[in-house]
Amino acid sequence: MCHHTVVTSQKWRRPSSCLFLFVKSEKLSLHLLIFHFSGSDTMDSDRTTKVEFAVQMTCESCADQVRAALQGKPEVKSVSIDVSKEEVLVESSLSSAEVQALIENTGRRAVLKGIGGSERDLGSAVAMLAGAGNIQGVVRFLQLSDKACLIDGTIDGLDPGPHGLHVHTLGDLTQDCLRQVHILSFDSCGEHYNPFGRQHGGPGDAERHVGDLGNIIAGPDGRASFRLEDSQLKVWDVIGRSLVVDAGEDDLGRGGHPLSRETGNSGKRLVCGIIARSAGLFQNPKQICACDGVTLWEERDRPIAGKGRSKADTDVPAANL
Repeated sequence: MCHHTVVTSQKWRRPSSCLFLFVKSEKLSLHLLIFHFSGSDTMDSDRTTKVEFAVQMTCESCADQVRAALQGKPEVKSVSIDVSKEEVLVESSLSSAEVQALIENTGRRAVLKGIGGSERDLGSAVAMLAGAGNIQGVVRFLQLSDKACLIDGTIDGLDPGPHGLHVHTLGDLTQDCLRQVHILSFDSCGEHYNPFGRQHGGPGDAERHVGDLGNIIAGPDGRASFRLEDSQLKVWDVIGRSLVVDAGEDDLGRGGHPLSRETGNSGKRLVCGIIARSAGLFQNPKQICACDGVTLWEERDRPIAGKGRSKADTDVPAANL
């Protein structure tokens, strides 16, 4: 595969990069020279994982509809449903957002509660992303083995096309990832996570920052949905750091720009979030938040914090007649 895009269901891939060079011969004929480079934009994963959802169900017919919606997909390996616990466990190679959409297409609200691999629990994390305008998303990290980390995410509000995705060293998100002091700009979330002092590269390169995750692609609707597997990233090393999506395409260190071998020349930072530890399978039994009284079904419709989060902010007091 060469330096062109392959689009499948809003997934954009560049399995290997190459440079096209057109050269005219003495007879004015046109020749095409292709130079291949190792590396890739992303390392898409087709490995199965288990995802636990809370789903609003009241009867076995509800479960039958959910089961039928999921089992109709070849990527779904198994489905387990417990109506009494309103619990659905799905093993598949689909992204968590795709599984959630299949469930909610039956008319029932679904909330992701945990994610796990087929091996022992090695840790999981999540980053809630927010930035300029209406850009927002959720990216989950799951350590599949000592040498494989799954990155599963959905981000909305992006400009269509490729965007660089990187883990940065610090978890300081002052003023949307950057801090301005007088006329100087300082990176509040630091540079790409690079504990070994290497140059910038692509996910498939040996010479790269650990935080170099390549590019994600946003479709015409502004949504980027991706499921990647990385061999260098470790969940336990990135908790407390930040995840950042950039405005432009990461050139994977192969461009001619001075920033190519430092940042991939992927432009300004659009959206960011702190990577925090998250629950694995069956580690989150809560149905209601003790601090503010919000149920897991209501949480999606409320802000993460601040005014409007607590039930006390929205409950209308009784009339004093």
